[in-house]
Amino acid sequence: MSNVEARPVEVECAPGGGCAGGVEVLAPRDVPLGGPRAMRVRRTLPQRQRSLIGAWCFVDHYGPDRVADSGGMSVAPHPHTGLQTVSWLFTGEVEHRDSVGTHAMVRPGEVNLMTGGRGISHSEVSPPTTETLHGAQLWVALPDAARHTEPAFEHYAPPAVAGPGWEARVFLGSLLGSVSPVDTFTPLLGAEVVLEPGARLAVDVDPTFEHGVLVDTGDVQVGDTAAARADLAYVEPGREVLELVAGAEGARVLVLGGPPFGEAIVMWWNFVGRTHEEIAAYRAEWQAQVTAGGDAVVRDSQDVADGRFGVVVGDHLPPIPAPELPNARLRERR
Repeated sequence: MSNVEARPVEVECAPGGGCAGGVEVLAPRDVPLGGPRAMRVRRTLPQRQRSLIGAWCFVDHYGPDRVADSGGMSVAPHPHTGLQTVSWLFTGEVEHRDSVGTHAMVRPGEVNLMTGGRGISHSEVSPPTTETLHGAQLWVALPDAARHTEPAFEHYAPPAVAGPGWEARVFLGSLLGSVSPVDTFTPLLGAEVVLEPGARLAVDVDPTFEHGVLVDTGDVQVGDTAAARADLAYVEPGREVLELVAGAEGARVLVLGGPPFGEAIVMWWNFVGRTHEEIAAYRAEWQAQVTAGGDAVVRDSQDVADGRFGVVVGDHLPPIPAPELPNARLRERR
């Protein structure tokens, strides 16, 4: 998914951090995905007080929304660099196309992971058959050694694992005896966990990881800290057991994790880089492609010029032009 805010905020991300008591609850902010009848998302990462959880650098949570009311998802071709996108749905379907030739559906309980690397463009559109959309769009920052890797796409349908009062699907990393084969460039954890009303789950986790628990439905205790629907509970490294307790209505959560990233990054619009000059260059390259040597943005994405970000195969929507850079210099924090 594109970050289609009209005035995207520069996010300065730095290694380190921590929080008193070990658990910090991050409340979401409401973000429209463009236009007066736009689909809206709840964004919990990045925030001023916390930019990353492991390599996870962006968490959007949306729905359940009736497509008849929200207009559904219609995100035209747009670029990415230096990251992987992780798409996870609870309800509905989304059609994905990209510039490496992928044409795939995002479906509930199945992960689509797209590696942007040195540069990719893609689109996401909900088909007419989808009446309700509900899911999460997540980004992972690539480490310096891998951020110029070739773009790629991977799909995986994790099996369900279950125990007393809980069921889980592990789409990245390993948890509860389930291991995902999906490739990542830093150690990561990504899992959906469903808890019955009042259920308690104490799960062994890597103590070198920091974790985030995104509450999709219901409410949950993360250790001794309460988190409501749409909250993201941050758990600092050092814990060997992550304890989740569902409220009276049960709960569904996404558990995200990884070791502290350890690198400073600059994230603006859909780009992850390291310097102002790098981000500005990515923007200029995308603008050159979508104007195809003219003054105006092309009206059909098949007319996008060849370049770093390629052409989204089979998509005819007008591509999304990049916003103007802010007047101030995009800064790094190390």
